[in-house]
Amino acid sequence: MEYNDDSLLQLSGIQHFAFCPRQWALIHIENQWAENVHTVEGDIFHERAHGEERAEKRGDVIVLRGVRVFSEMLGVTGKCDVVEFRRSTGGVELHGREGLWQPYPVEYKKGGPKEGGADELQLCCQAMCLEEMLACRILEGSLFYGEPRRRTRVELTPELRSLTEDMLKQMRAYYVRGYTPRPKRALRCKACSLADICLPRLETAVPVKTYIKTVLEETS
Repeated sequence: MEYNDDSLLQLSGIQHFAFCPRQWALIHIENQWAENVHTVEGDIFHERAHGEERAEKRGDVIVLRGVRVFSEMLGVTGKCDVVEFRRSTGGVELHGREGLWQPYPVEYKKGGPKEGGADELQLCCQAMCLEEMLACRILEGSLFYGEPRRRTRVELTPELRSLTEDMLKQMRAYYVRGYTPRPKRALRCKACSLADICLPRLETAVPVKTYIKTVLEETS
């Protein structure tokens, strides 16, 4: 199935969904957002990554930053922090460049590696978008973490690709229904900037808009 521009999901949302489906729904369905120290630090970290020259060449490597990508087959659109194009006989042609170049996505993350695989899913989705756009195959990419300041290589296995596709299907199903999952308290809630909006302590969950409306009616 192919999706049009108006129905494309945000690629970055796959990380939100993997972290917490309710958080994803609050952001991408109910358009709720709040900042905390973690989100601000993350924004600053990405601004630094994108703040350098948009394109540069280092020997046999071309580095592009802030690369816009999309996939009509997956139904997503977003941006890659960095895509390196490495000279390779098995690569693709680039406009204005001689030779063939193999794309290699690099996603920047503040802090260190995390459990749960959310970062790997986002990187894999970026690679799958690049594959569709450039008609190529990408076997690996890297996650660059701010605290150890080094890369973690990620193999883009069939299993990771399948998991990425399955998660996008779940996101699509929620999005079409306009469904926001009920809150479920967990340790991750402590780091979430939407904790005061999500209200994970409520035993019976209601949509945020309904809750706000009720509060306003009670105080009017």
